[in-house]
Amino acid sequence: MGGTEHLTVHREGATLVLTLNRPEAKNALSPAMLVGLYDGWTEADEDDSVRSIVFTGAGGCFCAGMDLKALAGRGMAGDTYRDRLKADPDLHWKAMLRHHRPRKPVIAAVEGHCVAGGTEMLQGTDIRVAGESAVFGLFEVRRGLFPIGGSTVRLPRQIPRTHALEMLLTGRPYTAREAAGIGLVGHVVPDGTALDKALEIAEQVNACGPLAVEAVKASVYEAAELTETDGLAAELARGWPVFDTADAKEGSRAFTEKRPPRFKRA
Repeated sequence: MGGTEHLTVHREGATLVLTLNRPEAKNALSPAMLVGLYDGWTEADEDDSVRSIVFTGAGGCFCAGMDLKALAGRGMAGDTYRDRLKADPDLHWKAMLRHHRPRKPVIAAVEGHCVAGGTEMLQGTDIRVAGESAVFGLFEVRRGLFPIGGSTVRLPRQIPRTHALEMLLTGRPYTAREAAGIGLVGHVVPDGTALDKALEIAEQVNACGPLAVEAVKASVYEAAELTETDGLAAELARGWPVFDTADAKEGSRAFTEKRPPRFKRA
């Protein structure tokens, strides 16, 4: 199991938990964090025993965006990570979920600040839980910058365009309740319990057929890029083979026998 000094990885049953771990800097993105994230997504994709991913931050904060000083700094450990970033110029975008979509469902557990790059990474997750005091926002325009992590493309596809443009063009902060009201997050829970709620949702996902879950996720994102007619055709192409799997037969037997299913990814 991987991880770095700024990104911890641990298992909760069939859930891989990735935690941004730089609370003294509000979990601002560093080379160690980006490399750790990339390795974490890769581990989840390659390990069939992982059925879901929970993505969170340590110290009551999710992520305050990119730390330009850390990215520009020097030092032995930093050089090691910079070598990884140099070897794969796309690694940081994959780490931030801009150029990579994990096969397994990703559930975000947000406490505290989730702004700039934090809100951009959030858009790469599938299910989102926020603590009551969480703060969201894309502050780039206030600094004369551009939110290049994908927000001008993704945000209008995930929430109503008027809300997306207001968030992008004003650069103002949003409360957790506001974020839920516009559809950016799905759950608002008492502070300190976002991770618990995310793990609860992960357990519900883990109890389902893993092949079916992965096919459903892939179909949703694929169809978003297509016309309705093409999307329905793509859905049949992905969904119909699931009915021939051992998991599907086990699910039917378990339902008939009124017992929990024992899925085996087959």
